This record gives sequence, structure tokens and C-alpha cells, in this order.
Amino acid sequence: MLVAHHLASRVLPRYRCKCSRHDFTLPQLFACLCAKEMLRRSYRQAEVLLDDCRHWCRAIGMGKAPDHNTLCNAAAWLLRRGNVGKLLDAMARWAVQARMLGLSTMPLALDSSMYESRHVSRHYERRRARSGSRSPRNYRRKRTVRELPKLALAAATCSHLVLAAWTGRGMGSDSPHFGALLAGARRRLPRPARFKVVADAGYDAEHNHLLARDELGLILIVPATIGRTPASDDRIRTRWRRRMRRLLSTRRSRRRCGYTQRWQVETVTSMIKRNLGSALRGKTDASRRRDLQLKVLVHNLMIFRSSARVETEQSTTL
Repeated sequence: MLVAHHLASRVLPRYRCKCSRHDFTLPQLFACLCAKEMLRRSYRQAEVLLDDCRHWCRAIGMGKAPDHNTLCNAAAWLLRRGNVGKLLDAMARWAVQARMLGLSTMPLALDSSMYESRHVSRHYERRRARSGSRSPRNYRRKRTVRELPKLALAAATCSHLVLAAWTGRGMGSDSPHFGALLAGARRRLPRPARFKVVADAGYDAEHNHLLARDELGLILIVPATIGRTPASDDRIRTRWRRRMRRLLSTRRSRRRCGYTQRWQVETVTSMIKRNLGSALRGKTDASRRRDLQLKVLVHNLMIFRSSARVETEQSTTL
């Protein structure tokens, strides 16, 4: 909560409106939302938790715990796209100052993953699938999968920090949101920097290579395996996809170009799902997008907190 309050105090205004009651500041409410997400609580459970832990509230200057309706209304404004972008900008500046990104030696990795729209037992679903019943309820899962929330990340493989995030829903190709995801990450980094970007075959397209190399000045490495698997390089007509085919042909070349570090972004997705949960509490698309963005922010704050703790322990030992 202290790290979240410190971050929000530098980025967000104190109050949303000058005519509000001014019982709580926006940085205080953001810190409460981060605590709620980290401990996997609902809004009502977070209200009870903060009321029991008054010393947490006093640590960030709050005299009482906020109501669950106050937290819900604050989340609708604090987790807008513009506010989330400002918070990620501040985190990127912190990471650059602390030299945590390491993009000069390790690449930036892109990947997407699906999240659950509700809490569900996979064992129960498997047992229902094996029951042999032909009820229409057994086939609802297909429709549910097509509407599952989706989160795409651009993460630094050195520190597992997320620099940009894209939220949506449904399955399908990752290529449509490639430009917005990579441009968001590039905008938060120093302009002279030129680094590598690695992604899986879901982002394979010639126009993605042209966007990354010509417009953003980055080096994109993506395996050229979309569509029918070519028997030889002659079946790939475009320049950069043919080059990717030759570059990633052997294990040694994949290791040399840095593509073997792509799995680090899958580690980031696993960290978010294990630490913060893979199921969302929101019932609408807008609320689920806010839940995904809050998970990304809390994940970064946990990394900053753990790195600061390690530095403190090392300085104490010395």
C-alpha cells in the first residue's frame, strides 16, 4: 500500500472534483484497490479487511476505512486507460532510473493469455464432459471460451516488469493488437534506445516487421509459421518472414539471437495468475478490463517492492 500510495501521489490528482466530500484522496483509494487485488478480496471483503487493519489506513493518512461503494466508484475512474497509462509511464521511469530493464542485453517479449470470466472448477468441467450427456449445457463452454477476457503483455525479460498491456476478449490472432502494444512500450522508453523484441507465431506478419523496424526502429524476431507450413524458404514470398525462417532454423541460432528468452513473458503471465488469480470478479466487459489492468499494476508494484527489499537487505548485510 505504501508503494502504491507513493506512486499514485506523484501521478494522480488528490481529488477527482473540487465539490466532492474530500474524505479520501485518489492516491489513498488506489492503494486500497491494490491491497484488495493483492489479497484477492472483493469490495465488501476489502472494506472489512481495512476496517480491521486500521494501522494500514493510518500509514497512508486515512482516518477510517472506505466503504465498498466508494472503492467500486473509485476503481471506475482510477482504472481508466489514461490513468493506467500515466501509472505505467511513472513505473517505466522508475525502472529506467534503477536500471532494471536490461534491454541492452535481453529482449522485450510479447505474449497474450486468456483469463476466466468467473471462478470455475476445471475438475467439474472435465467430469461433465466425460458423462456422455447430450444436454445443451455441456456445450456452453465453447461459447464461453470465445468471450473470455484476454490480456496481452509487453514485458522486459530481465526484470519481468510489464511496460505495456492490451485488454480485450475472445480468441483469435494476436496480430491486430501488435501495433498498439509495441507502440505503448516503445513510448515509455528513452528514444535513442534500440533493442530486440521477441514474440510467438501469433504475431507473425510482414506488416508487423515493417512497423517495428521502419517506424519504431526496433528489431522484431517472430517465427514465420503462420499459415501452411512451408517445405522450403521459396514458399515465403516476403523479405523479413523469409529472414526469420533462416534465422530461427537451428537451436544455436535461436539462442544466439535471443529468441530463447521469449518464455520469460510466459513466466510473467504465470506470476500474475498464481499471485493474483486467473479468475475475474467483474460481470461486464468494462469491469473485466479494469480488473486486468489492476492486476498488471499490482504485479509491477510487487516487483518494485521485492527489489527494494532485496537492496535493503544487501545494504544491511554490508
